[in-house]
Amino acid sequence: MRFLRAPRPRSLAGQLFAMQAVLIAVLVAGYALFTYVSDRSQAEESAGRQAMGVARSVADAPSVHAAIRTEDPSKDLQPYALRVQRHTGVDFVTIMDPRGIRWTHPDENRIGQHFLGHTGPALAGRSFTETYTGTLGPSVRAVTPIRDDGRIVGLVSAGIKVEAITKRVQDQVTALVGVAAGALVLGGIGTYVINARLRRSTHGMNAAELSRMHDYHQAALHAVREGLLMLDGQFRVALMNDGGRELLGVSDEAVGRSVADLGLPAPLTGALLSAQPRVDEVHLTASRVLVVNTSPVSGGERRGTVVTLRDVTELQALTGELDSERGFTQALRSQAHEAANRLHTVVSLIELGRADEAVDFATAELELAQALTDQVVAAVSEPVLAALLLGKAAQANERGVELVVSDDSAIDDGLLPDSLPSRDLVTVLGNLIDNAVDAAQGTTGARVTVTAFTDESVLVMRVADTGAGVDPAHAEQLFQRGWTTKPAGPGGRGLGLALVRQTVERHAGRLTVREAAGGGAEFEVRLPLPAVPPAERSMMSTVPGPARPEAVQPALPGGDA
Repeated sequence: MRFLRAPRPRSLAGQLFAMQAVLIAVLVAGYALFTYVSDRSQAEESAGRQAMGVARSVADAPSVHAAIRTEDPSKDLQPYALRVQRHTGVDFVTIMDPRGIRWTHPDENRIGQHFLGHTGPALAGRSFTETYTGTLGPSVRAVTPIRDDGRIVGLVSAGIKVEAITKRVQDQVTALVGVAAGALVLGGIGTYVINARLRRSTHGMNAAELSRMHDYHQAALHAVREGLLMLDGQFRVALMNDGGRELLGVSDEAVGRSVADLGLPAPLTGALLSAQPRVDEVHLTASRVLVVNTSPVSGGERRGTVVTLRDVTELQALTGELDSERGFTQALRSQAHEAANRLHTVVSLIELGRADEAVDFATAELELAQALTDQVVAAVSEPVLAALLLGKAAQANERGVELVVSDDSAIDDGLLPDSLPSRDLVTVLGNLIDNAVDAAQGTTGARVTVTAFTDESVLVMRVADTGAGVDPAHAEQLFQRGWTTKPAGPGGRGLGLALVRQTVERHAGRLTVREAAGGGAEFEVRLPLPAVPPAERSMMSTVPGPARPEAVQPALPGGDA
């Protein structure tokens, strides 16, 4: 059994077309009716004036006066009245005596009969017009007296049939309707063309569908956690959802402004202003690591750009921790390998009967390993930093670089506040050590020196290497994302120092770079610590770092030099 389906609502374009067609038809019909009524009234007035003019002309004609004085006025007046009737376009001209007896008539058989109509006003000397039904049917007629030396010697009536007047009006209305019909056709064609373009723009959707789509659009914009921006052809912000405002740190006033005026970092601004699509590019703001994708919107010409933003700040931090854990694992694997070699050496010495030498060898190795651990733990009691330094020391050793914790270092366990999470310390110190090891690797006497201590209300961390140092001309670019002097790997380089700067700025710290005392580069980070009461400060061991001559110390974003 088939059920009748409810008709689908017409598209918005179709509704507009139907509305305009009905509107034009109503306007034309109303104007035609108004014109018909108005023109008929005007036609009757015009017919009355025409008839009055003919009647007065006849009443003033000398030949009419002469014919009235004869014994048979009809003999001369009848041919004259017929000529006047033909030449003036009226339907009848009737000349009569004061009693209303006709001397002339279009129908000769009615000559001599009494005139049908009013003659009283004319006999009183006043011309008038009226609509009256006579022998020829309804007509608009004029009646005027014929005077001879002040006496009324006859009357003249000229008239036009109402049927003729109606025909004139109908001809005018027909012409008007024809013109209106032509205008309706042209208007319909124009409306159809415009609505066809509108239908293509709305994809054939009606008003309800467009309203529903708008509601879905708004709901989706607010529900999506990722940032979404839509830029117009002049790179102004046309639309931005809540996620985009949060990730970029801008307000609602950003809509309508140019991307260049939002105060974003230069690399990110350049990516948004680029006409080329960007895929999974990593950019840093003051507090976030963003993955940016851009896609131009084009339809024969550039109309704008769609930008999506994803926050990978936590993911990047977790990746850094994972890299550190992977480094620890590799270090442990190397240490296990070395421990196995040493154990085999000890076993071989015992098998050769040299037990004393085996004991001396094992004791020396244990003392060497314990010395590094004791040195790090004695200088830095904070567990996270101590573990990081031990792991990095093993990694550096595998790459032929000696990692040294200076004697000036002193950080007690529990000294660092909760406002300075261990993850941020790992990000800062870990990236600085990694870059220092990269720089020192392959140099003579490759060494990385780490100094960490608290100076009153400031945590100071210095990392110095024996590498080639930093060119002062590149000091500003050093902490920009993507800038590096190393060969680019599959995942790209130049992110570590940028993350360091971002973390330092987030904690209102200061980051500087200078030439190290023994050559190479020395990076220094100063992070403010909360104020500590004097009684508690006296219980804490703080050892200020030694002053060193600064060869290169440019001011970098995040602090002054």
